[in-house]
Amino acid sequence: MKSSVALVVFILLISSFENGSLAQAINSFEVQTQIKNGMIEGYYDTKTGVQKYFGIPYGQAPVGELRWKAPLPAKNWSGLKETKSFGPRAMQAPVFGDMNFRSDGISEDCLYLNVWTPAKRNTENLPVLVYFYGGGFVAGDGSEPRYDGESMAQKGIVVVTVNYRLGIFGFFSHPELSEESEYNGSGNYGLLDQNLALKWVQDNIEAFGGNPKKVTIAGESAGSISVSYQMASPLSKDLIAGAIGESGAGIHPTLAPMALEEAEAVGKEFAEKAGYPSLTELRALSSREVYEIYQESGRFGFPVTIDGYFLPKTLPEIFAAKEQAQVPLLAGWNSAEIPGAAFMQGKPFTKEAFEEKVKETYPQRWQEVLDAHPHESPEEIEWAATNLAADRFIVYSTWKWLDLHAKNSDQPVYRYLYSKTRPPLKDQNLMPGLAGGTMERNGQEAPKPLGAPHACEIEYAMGNLHLVHDYAWTAEDFKVSEIMQNYFANFIKTGNPNGENLVKWTAMKGSDSHPPYLNIDVAPQEIKSEVESRYHFHDSYYGKK
Repeated sequence: MKSSVALVVFILLISSFENGSLAQAINSFEVQTQIKNGMIEGYYDTKTGVQKYFGIPYGQAPVGELRWKAPLPAKNWSGLKETKSFGPRAMQAPVFGDMNFRSDGISEDCLYLNVWTPAKRNTENLPVLVYFYGGGFVAGDGSEPRYDGESMAQKGIVVVTVNYRLGIFGFFSHPELSEESEYNGSGNYGLLDQNLALKWVQDNIEAFGGNPKKVTIAGESAGSISVSYQMASPLSKDLIAGAIGESGAGIHPTLAPMALEEAEAVGKEFAEKAGYPSLTELRALSSREVYEIYQESGRFGFPVTIDGYFLPKTLPEIFAAKEQAQVPLLAGWNSAEIPGAAFMQGKPFTKEAFEEKVKETYPQRWQEVLDAHPHESPEEIEWAATNLAADRFIVYSTWKWLDLHAKNSDQPVYRYLYSKTRPPLKDQNLMPGLAGGTMERNGQEAPKPLGAPHACEIEYAMGNLHLVHDYAWTAEDFKVSEIMQNYFANFIKTGNPNGENLVKWTAMKGSDSHPPYLNIDVAPQEIKSEVESRYHFHDSYYGKK
């Protein structure tokens, strides 16, 4: 009997260790902090000197009548609220193989954020980083190890990660939703969640030693797209002092916004096909029912909307009018965001097949495309296909964001290209996914990486290689991580990434025909771009969408 009890206790201890609660406590003691809503209790890690508060509610649970409404601030509480474990992540399916969560399950009740701070008793005015996760607005969570804030906090920065609503729960538009809202719009709930979190930071970050006037927002993929939207939104632009974007902006063809009327029509058609034409019926559904209806539809999310409230116009229109946040911007993309196979669609990497595919894709302007993409040798052909796939996927929108801000702001704009290839996966049964993530090999030969794929730089930039166990990291990887993290940390602190023992990084100007960018690799190098014709072509091709 005693051995059975001991075994149960042992299993429970291991379980709590894996969930993070015991692991957090090993080198820590409990600490309390007073914020606007009440007293919270987290951990002070004596080994790292960082205080950690996880699962802090910043908004009321968006459930029941609050489903598909702009978020409301969290209510006050009496007594002590424990904030020692990550709150639930937003409703989502397991879309990406490389997402590893430490959150407490999945729930519509997901408006929680996490804080890491190096502040001591009398510390104040520390710079602040607010990081938004990626995942295509359908997946992700602020608890993922690659976003962990402890490493960046050790560089003197208060770090905040934010959960926000996703998928149908975060971006669903419907005529009845617009009619009931005070601003006559709908959708964008996930982005409004982020805005509420930024307001929370303004009200509370001083309690963690942070300076509300020195808040830099950052993110990757959908997180980077979020940063571009927060820069553009009249609700958020005055809440930030700097912006970092890693691969992505809300500019056509990358998760660009849709006119409200169109988005409402999409939502109305979806609801009617599901058999729930009225808002009352939709709100009466359980989380499970909404989740299953959405999954059965096969949709990949819902569009961001020009709702006249959070987003009054498209990003190019807002930036061209100089109505965006006038703050320093650091942004870039990876050297091989998505494999060339995504452009070739089953065709081989031959000159004839590449030219045929280009002519098929750009029937009126194929010669311009071929001229901008050298394609004589097998290596050139693979790079040409990769660059076209990446530009169409996410690179052009990021370039356009940088270009717009450089031309319509007097603030510094820094552009990078991340080129460090990742080491192999430890699990030989897995292979990298097309645009981030991992997938089962199922007998397939894993393609040799041509460059740095989508999302691979996150753990380097945040200093979290040691928390990501999927890859066989080398000394070179840790070296690149230290370099990239230092550039980011300097930018968060001063609005300028340059610093001691770092290769000089020159800000670009809107008038540059060959803008400088920093190539981030084992040996970083500043380069003047010789490939602007690619982006100018797509700028003309996509027009003012």
